[in-house]
Amino acid sequence: MSATAKKRAPMPDDIRAAKGGTPLVSLTAYTTPMAQMMDEHCDFVLVGDSLGMVLHGLPSTLGVTMEMMIMHGQAVARGLTSAMMVIDMPFGSYEESHEQAFRNAARLMSETGAGAVKLEGGVAMADTIAFLVTRGIPVMAHIGLTPQSINTLGGYKVQGRGAARDAAMADAVAVAEAGAFAVVLEKVPQTLADEMTARIPIPTIGIGASAGCDGQILVVDDMLGLFTAFKAKFVKRYAHLGDDGEAAIAAYAADVRARAFPAKEHIFADEAPN
Repeated sequence: MSATAKKRAPMPDDIRAAKGGTPLVSLTAYTTPMAQMMDEHCDFVLVGDSLGMVLHGLPSTLGVTMEMMIMHGQAVARGLTSAMMVIDMPFGSYEESHEQAFRNAARLMSETGAGAVKLEGGVAMADTIAFLVTRGIPVMAHIGLTPQSINTLGGYKVQGRGAARDAAMADAVAVAEAGAFAVVLEKVPQTLADEMTARIPIPTIGIGASAGCDGQILVVDDMLGLFTAFKAKFVKRYAHLGDDGEAAIAAYAADVRARAFPAKEHIFADEAPN
């Protein structure tokens, strides 16, 4: 193999086989340039329905449509060669029936080239996961805090505490037994996330859960400091691009108003050399 050859993008079975090994790395992506930046560093990239909030200014993920997911999925696919792409099924696209779920999952995969879909729900969605998997649709599950259920959960709260602990564990077991190749654990207490990781045979991907999970995922706009409407306690800012960008725009505006473009950095068309 050539020394410059790029590694093959993993398949769902490769992600499943990573259980207990080197932690899996993942981020969300919504655009081609962002996908290109993370391609060589991530095992899989998620086109998350969080795009509704961080890119489109929606108050939650509930207003995200299939068309929005497909458009951003196609953009992300153009930027990936080494990482697998997983795409979220938006709210209302899979809950009604098994047939609806298959139809929309198949459309997402065929129109974007995604390697798998992700859907929210545990015990309640286990039959749907099994239905999809037996028909060739790889599924990543998502339990704990499920943002599409925010209205019934009563806010962005930690899930699985106290009396809810057994139900949360049952969700983890159910999605694994249904055939999901991995499961995202969002805002689950550390001890419970560790128990889930030890008990189920598929990788757990933590987001505000535990460093002991088999992998981690963050919303890239949170991690880079681009989305500043709010910051979850578990998010570590690795950069502050929102602040830097705002400062750069302010500096540009000041230069424009002062007619102070540096000559060497801005050449008007009629001053360009022949």
